[in-house]
Amino acid sequence: MKGIFITFEGIDGCGKSTQCELLKDYLKDNNKDFIFVREPGGTVIGERIREILLDKKNTQMNSRTELLLFEAARAQITEEVIKPALEEGKIVLCDRFFDSSSAYQGMARNMGMDFVAGLNMAATGGLKPDVTFFFDITVEEALARRGKRGEASDRIELAGIKFQEDVRKGYLELAKESDGRIVTVDASRGVEEIFEDIKETLKGKI
Repeated sequence: MKGIFITFEGIDGCGKSTQCELLKDYLKDNNKDFIFVREPGGTVIGERIREILLDKKNTQMNSRTELLLFEAARAQITEEVIKPALEEGKIVLCDRFFDSSSAYQGMARNMGMDFVAGLNMAATGGLKPDVTFFFDITVEEALARRGKRGEASDRIELAGIKFQEDVRKGYLELAKESDGRIVTVDASRGVEEIFEDIKETLKGKI
């Protein structure tokens, strides 16, 4: 029995991590067999790569290096964690997956969406999520939320407003071309209202 692979995407501050937590609690309450992972990270190797990618000291990192490090961490977690869990019939929740690279590096870093898509498929061996939730919100509102929470910015989050606007543009383009895999969620609404939409989308799937 194959499991179901669910990913969460959006610009920084969109609220996806909150929705991940709500869905984890919901699955626990309903005795569902699931795992939760994040990108980059989720393995010993992946967490080491994450430290390099997000370290504010690494200002000299070029875009190609950044992309290949993300893909390396992705290849590791796909083979070591995600595929085995799916083969066991588990639900896999992932906070970011390859759509992040398409939006952040493909669009915002100007590396090309098609070029990044090819690397995504190489890193994952062709594995794609069954459902991807894209939490859409304006950059201004996302920044305001982050400010209220007092969150420190990592290297990528420090790239600026224009960069985040380009990331959002990339996600919107991906959603338009996804043939229904990517579900766009209006993330400007209340937390519970958003979660009701998520449960409705997943009804009959989990």
